Amino acid sequence: MSSPTPEAPGTPDAPGTSDVPGTSDGTSDALLGPADVRELAAALGVRPTKQRGQNFVIDANTVRRIVRTAGVGADDVVVEVGPGLGSLTLALLEVADRVTAVEIDDVLAAALPATVAARLPGRAERFALVNADAMQITELPGPAPTALVANLPYNVAVPVLLHMLETFPTIERTLVMVQAEVADRLAAGPGSRVYGVPSVKAGWYAEVKRAGAIGRNVFWPAPNVDSGLVSLVRRSEPLKTTASKREVFAVVDAAFAQRRKTLRAALAGWAGSAAAAEAALVAAGVSPQARGEALGVEEFARIAEHKQ
Repeated sequence: MSSPTPEAPGTPDAPGTSDVPGTSDGTSDALLGPADVRELAAALGVRPTKQRGQNFVIDANTVRRIVRTAGVGADDVVVEVGPGLGSLTLALLEVADRVTAVEIDDVLAAALPATVAARLPGRAERFALVNADAMQITELPGPAPTALVANLPYNVAVPVLLHMLETFPTIERTLVMVQAEVADRLAAGPGSRVYGVPSVKAGWYAEVKRAGAIGRNVFWPAPNVDSGLVSLVRRSEPLKTTASKREVFAVVDAAFAQRRKTLRAALAGWAGSAAAAEAALVAAGVSPQARGEALGVEEFARIAEHKQ
């Protein structure tokens, strides 16, 4: 059951004519600092849970950096997954045309609109909240999103990212903050020891690269792992293949399920036999003795095309 929504701390008594409140030095005072985050959490009775991977960002400079690195502009319609108490949400709203936040936690979802209205009253009408599991959503209110920017919970980061890219093809640019290890895997190229299923599947949709590191002290509570930023820019044209995404991903899953085996052996179950796997590999121009970690998404697509 949702708690009553408190007034956000630090609310200006008399907002000026500007959409974004400012301090005397020209910087925004709408963003949440450490004291604001803890005060909001206390008022809501919220204790961050490991189950949902909740680590709230308490550093305004970090969220500004994320928005800047994401390249969010005045025309962007941004979807944010897991906004929590709203640290990143407010920074996005200062810049973007619209922001839609998807929050699974009922208490956090109930409180966020009031926080936005209190701290950025001139932008509140440009904010929408969806109280749902991001893995279950198939549509969003308002205009189609052009960007995804999120601090993704570590335990669901990859499936949520892939679901959003698949479900909302209008998302052109994505910047996610994830566990450093996950960031490395997503951005890895063929031949890397951390290259695997997330790397290939993300590469189906976008050009992926590491976009920076994030320290532990910008979160409350501080996690016991480092975080990293990953940039994904959607391919201007879909991968050219006659195979479907489902067919290509089936090859990827099979190849990495037994990543130490040669593809001839690893794909035997997928193809029906080792001989059939070898035939598909040879037809695709891939050595049957190669391993999945050596192949890019294009090669996996060619293999999928030649399954008999």
